[in-house]
Amino acid sequence: MEYLKQNKNSLTLKIAIFATGFAGIVAEYILSTLATYFIGNSVFQWTMIVSLMLFFMGIGSRLSKYIKTELVTKFLFLEIALSITVSFSSILVYTSAAVSDFYPILIYGLCVFIGLLIGLEIPLVIRINKEYEDFNTNISSVLENDYYGSLLGGVFFAFIGLPILGLTYTPFVLGFVNLGVALLVARLMYPKLTNPEKWKVKLSVLFSLIALGVGLANTQAIIQWGEQKKYQDKVVYSEQSAYQKIVLTEWKNDHWLYLNGNLQFCSMDEVMYHEPLVHPIMKLANHPKNILILGGGDGCAVREILKYSSVQSIDLVDLDPAMTDLGKNNPILRTINQKSMDSKKLTIYNNDAYVFLEKDKTHFYDVIIIDLPDPRSVELSRLYSQEFYSICKRKLRPNGFIITQAGSPYFATKAFNCINKTMDSAGFNTVKIHNQVLSMGEWGWILGAKNPDLTPLKLKQVMQHLVFDDLETQWINKESMLLLTSFGKNTVFETPDTTIEVNQIHNPVLQRYYLNGNWDIY
Repeated sequence: MEYLKQNKNSLTLKIAIFATGFAGIVAEYILSTLATYFIGNSVFQWTMIVSLMLFFMGIGSRLSKYIKTELVTKFLFLEIALSITVSFSSILVYTSAAVSDFYPILIYGLCVFIGLLIGLEIPLVIRINKEYEDFNTNISSVLENDYYGSLLGGVFFAFIGLPILGLTYTPFVLGFVNLGVALLVARLMYPKLTNPEKWKVKLSVLFSLIALGVGLANTQAIIQWGEQKKYQDKVVYSEQSAYQKIVLTEWKNDHWLYLNGNLQFCSMDEVMYHEPLVHPIMKLANHPKNILILGGGDGCAVREILKYSSVQSIDLVDLDPAMTDLGKNNPILRTINQKSMDSKKLTIYNNDAYVFLEKDKTHFYDVIIIDLPDPRSVELSRLYSQEFYSICKRKLRPNGFIITQAGSPYFATKAFNCINKTMDSAGFNTVKIHNQVLSMGEWGWILGAKNPDLTPLKLKQVMQHLVFDDLETQWINKESMLLLTSFGKNTVFETPDTTIEVNQIHNPVLQRYYLNGNWDIY
């Protein structure tokens, strides 16, 4: 009977450590996602958050040796502290970002504190469990269950936590997991606790339940308030997808679309972005039939392409189904894109643009339009690489054309020129174009021709004589083409082309050029 009781006690502790492993890894992912959303540069943030948390888990493990008495009670207090801290992590960050500029310090402070608490857990469980198992079995079984829990936590965050529950409710799931661990261990060890310890545990659990209940009931409102404070205008739509934070705001009769806090367009002047993106290249292609759009899930580029009767098919590749669903179903975007996403000519592929082009063996295009976010991360930078443009060239017909949005030629000059040099290195004859988009500032694109006979000078001359009289456009006309293709003398920000490297997957210089731009004058 005593043997069965010991097995039951040991099993309970293993379940507890499995649950804490689950909660610990998800806590890391939550903080990494928050850091990416609020600070930017996803690769850097995920690397630093996970590394720092692991480091402070080590510090916590070292500090655990100084806990010599009341091991069970202190383990319970650890779980309750973790329960409250993790549950309120998103609320704290959103609130801090709304009222101050110190939210990066808060995010990394939470990382340090949570790492310390998690680091204290495992040594305490091992010391408690040594009463029920021999040393070798004790160490291996505790660590084994912690690692198993981490795997389940990763699966949960990827498929349920972030895409379904979002950063609003996922932290509270972890909070209740940690609180459940505390209750499970308290029930197991309750007879061994002294009366003062029992009262401490009861009061702590009660406080934690009340705090989590109140927080859960109000988290949606608090995070919406914090989200609203982040933007100048009224937030009318907000969604955390598996890939990004999508926000629509409204002021008077105009709307702004943001992805991860970065402006994508404003309905007031989006034609000054989308018309230069689409119409020059479509006119150059001379009755194009098959069009590929990479990105552009809002449907605005599709709207402009559908003005050409020669178009037979449009393939749109956008990684995030939440974005294409928004473009297809949201009343605001449907009004802006004129229901273009309902077109029978359009086929939507929710896939990574690089993977799609690399694996597709059947489709070839007259025009490729790249309407992707700026290369502010390594994963986005790869979609502006020499390797990527080389694949695009293979997918174009002999007289095909390509255009990519290329950020700002003035606020990110080196990045803009790097994209031009990279596309040129992939075998395209290129022309830089730009326009003043009121809500975004000076913005630019790089247009490339596959035909080797169409030199950059010839291409520029042809573009300056394009006419659009047969189209219903709001801004672009023949006169505007001289403006779009003219940059004047080199600006004070111009960098000699010889100092700029080609952006490659194994040498992603573009992200650095972009982040080190002249954004302080934006």
